[in-house]
Amino acid sequence: MSNAMWNQAQKLLPGGVNSPVRAFGSVGSIPIFIESAFGSKLKDIDGKEYIDFIGSWGPMILGHSHPDVVKAIQTTAALGASFGACSPLEVQFAQMVCDIVPSLEMIRMVNSGTEATMSAVRLARGYTGKNGIIKFRGCYHGHGDSFLIEAGSGALTHGVPSSAGVTPGSAQDTLLADYNDLESVEVILKTNVVAAVIVEPVPGNMGIVLPKKGFLSGLRDLCDKYNALLIFDEVMTGFRLSSSGAEGLFKVSPDLATFGKIIGGGLPVGGYGGKKEIMHYVSPLGPVYQAGTLSGNPLAMAAGIATLKNLTVDFYKSLEEKAAYFGKGLATIIENSDHDLQLNRVGSMLTLFFSPKPIESFADTKHIDTQKYGAFFQKMLSKGIYLPPSAFESLFISNAHSLEDLDNALVKIKESLEEL
Repeated sequence: MSNAMWNQAQKLLPGGVNSPVRAFGSVGSIPIFIESAFGSKLKDIDGKEYIDFIGSWGPMILGHSHPDVVKAIQTTAALGASFGACSPLEVQFAQMVCDIVPSLEMIRMVNSGTEATMSAVRLARGYTGKNGIIKFRGCYHGHGDSFLIEAGSGALTHGVPSSAGVTPGSAQDTLLADYNDLESVEVILKTNVVAAVIVEPVPGNMGIVLPKKGFLSGLRDLCDKYNALLIFDEVMTGFRLSSSGAEGLFKVSPDLATFGKIIGGGLPVGGYGGKKEIMHYVSPLGPVYQAGTLSGNPLAMAAGIATLKNLTVDFYKSLEEKAAYFGKGLATIIENSDHDLQLNRVGSMLTLFFSPKPIESFADTKHIDTQKYGAFFQKMLSKGIYLPPSAFESLFISNAHSLEDLDNALVKIKESLEEL
């Protein structure tokens, strides 16, 4: 059935997919088509079951089809999916998020992480009156024109578009710095053209890369020194690394933060927020326009509320214990393997790299053996373990993963590596 579905999909969808991360080209096969998901498991249309380590790319921290989330969606859908008007659920949800995340005094809901980052950057420009944005090589902030930029030569070189359809005009105000390199940031900030520095506190789209000690706090200090805003893109890390995301884990507060994934319980959602002084610049209070008919829609808000209610202290304790258990098992496998492997883990996010060198920046990713990862991916898939179909992505552990699931995956990882 999968082959027939793939043939049909290619006729109707560009590349056969609605998002490139679902394509299996980099791992040498066609995608599988999922029919259902529950807890830690996926089932494809051919009836094969997999232990899922993607979790819809992060949001399924409770596991798939959690009964509280399903009930909230069903109850709310019976009352109306979207009003195009204010509803109590969006106020309740905003209160919950602002109560949990220390840096948030106000939040504006949107429909995706990309919308959140685009809006936050526009707000930073409107608030500061400056046009420049610093982003880091290897950090991904969605598909907005300002973010699809490659590195030029030298710290002050303007980026060039890395996607067709992005104009030089869109690219010229995006300046590239190196993750974990504060000096590369300060060189640009000295030009006094920078409205904001946007960063994934823990990058997840060049594989998991951990911030070096003092890097995030150093960004905070540099932004204060040069009157630029610090934006944490917590679309991936928010409510995953801790109840208050990377901000809570690393004890560094941004001026603005963006969210997605978990806060909608798996439904399409995003949000951006920060200090009232800055958020008051957003329309209709201020001159920075941003709108969305489905923003804060009841279904997403209900799913988000149900999810956040489950994210207790005991929940995070359990999740960390499972992630640490899995990480320890992987470390043992790596130690006894003939392959060059590196493991980066922070909380329930981790990446296994086929590389002879540690991965600490975008430049280090050139050492990753993507072909070997592709072969490893296929072996794992055949054994019923669903990993990211890319060497540059994160694995996600949910609280629905049992120790039996994790032990099963560790056995299959060891077997697959021995077979390579």
